[in-house]
Amino acid sequence: MEFQYNYYFIAYEKSTGIGAFEGVIEKGGGMMGMIHPEQGPNMMWNTKYGHMGGMMGGGRGMHGTYGGVPTAEMLVTEKRAEEIAQAYLTPYLPSSLVEDIETFYGYYTIHVLEEGKIYGMLSVNGYTGQLWYHSWHGTFIQMRELD
Repeated sequence: MEFQYNYYFIAYEKSTGIGAFEGVIEKGGGMMGMIHPEQGPNMMWNTKYGHMGGMMGGGRGMHGTYGGVPTAEMLVTEKRAEEIAQAYLTPYLPSSLVEDIETFYGYYTIHVLEEGKIYGMLSVNGYTGQLWYHSWHGTFIQMRELD
């Protein structure tokens, strides 16, 4: 996905089809071309590949794991995450809708639509229902799917 300030991508596990992590490619300034993990939920809520999960050596016995094993089966269902996201958005963007829910280890990331076009994205924690809006991308420009 191309946004005003960066490109956003998802890396999926081949064996499960589950989102492994979210990444960003910087578009401008002194960081142009730099590829790095996306900030926010990807680092803080990802129980397998994030800072609080397996990528940085944590994860054993943490909230969001069962017996130390990260799982994409969470207490907050995909349907409930969609409801939480829509309830948050409606007061601010009354004509907004949510779609394209992506499942990661510990959370979901969801596209926000305004008048049928991508407006932004947000994430919902799969254990607490906490919501985190991705405010750092800027205006959506375009999307392409690559294999």
